[in-house]
Amino acid sequence: MLKGLETVVYFVEDMRAATDWYRKALGIEPNHDTPYYSGFTVAGDELGLHPADGKPAGERHAPPQEVGGGILVGAVQDPFGNVLGLIQNPKSPNAR
Repeated sequence: MLKGLETVVYFVEDMRAATDWYRKALGIEPNHDTPYYSGFTVAGDELGLHPADGKPAGERHAPPQEVGGGILVGAVQDPFGNVLGLIQNPKSPNAR
């Protein structure tokens, strides 16, 4: 069960182009900037960018996987075909 949202993840075709565009559009630097994830803190929440890896939208769901530091990432597809990226970070200020 979701108990809150603090990160919204968008799957993008071109990480560098998307990161550069959001950097300019938001007027801020990403707090994480890697080939696998770029994240911008906007009003206390995070806008995350993740590579789509050429997969069609309906195939971008993925089981949880550890990416370091106890952080789990995954993606689910809702009944309407939308893919939602999820992050569980034990160091989040909202962790309970």
